[in-house]
Amino acid sequence: MQHAGGTPLPPPHGPVPGQGAAMPPHPGPGHPIPPHQHQQHQPQAAPPAPGWPAPPPPTTPPHGAPTAPPPAEATGHIQLPPGAPVALPSPPAGASAPDAAHAAVAVLLIGPAGAGKTSVARHWADTRRVPTAHISLDDVREWVRSGFADPQSGWNDHSEAQYRLARRTCGFAARNFLANGISCILDDAVFPDRPVIGLGGWKRHVGPGLLPIVLLPGLEIVLERNARRTGNRRLSDEEVARIHGRMAGWYGSGLPIIDNSAHDVPTTARLLDDVVARSIASPPSW
Repeated sequence: MQHAGGTPLPPPHGPVPGQGAAMPPHPGPGHPIPPHQHQQHQPQAAPPAPGWPAPPPPTTPPHGAPTAPPPAEATGHIQLPPGAPVALPSPPAGASAPDAAHAAVAVLLIGPAGAGKTSVARHWADTRRVPTAHISLDDVREWVRSGFADPQSGWNDHSEAQYRLARRTCGFAARNFLANGISCILDDAVFPDRPVIGLGGWKRHVGPGLLPIVLLPGLEIVLERNARRTGNRRLSDEEVARIHGRMAGWYGSGLPIIDNSAHDVPTTARLLDDVVARSIASPPSW
């Protein structure tokens, strides 16, 4: 702060409020500095609490040494997904047949309730030779606790909005995993005759590189598996039969279909590997 004439203000005659006592004047020439003034008094750190290690002593950089800039906020090696949708996977150059066990892919496993989608998808993701994530749309929908719109209570605007929100969340998660070199398999009960719960939304949120595969065992199998379910995952036999009948519309659609009526989960996962390899070599038109 300066006077209007440009001369600096004189130092205060007393202590500045809030700053303690004024510094003593520097001794003139020929007057040595008292020993207690060679080093300013620094408050002593409080001793650590019992059971906690003492903090390391503070380090002071040498006089004149450049100080390093503060580290930028880091998020590891996580890459955000690009704005464009996921493109079709390309087989390795020079390979006669794609190796589905090593390819980075996004698979959508479709099927009725009781088809074994979640069990197969989880086993397939667990046993691949490359990092693979499993994303279940039902699990994401049930993230909503209070106010959950259960489709079994009736399909309405509320349940449709939560379904669309969950599907968009799954799509972003899939793109995020793929952007970081992690394959993913999603599962959902996609109907061939219902645009709202159809492939269009998945293609919009993930991209044309998504590989849809239908898991469709016989009706007696899905009824038996549904009977072992609990909670809101278990449907009535009439509802299971109705959904299974509508899923039959995938026959003739051009999508690959796996009938796992007579196969256990590991065998079905191996069949899924074969279908993924064929889909990479010749992507389905959907």
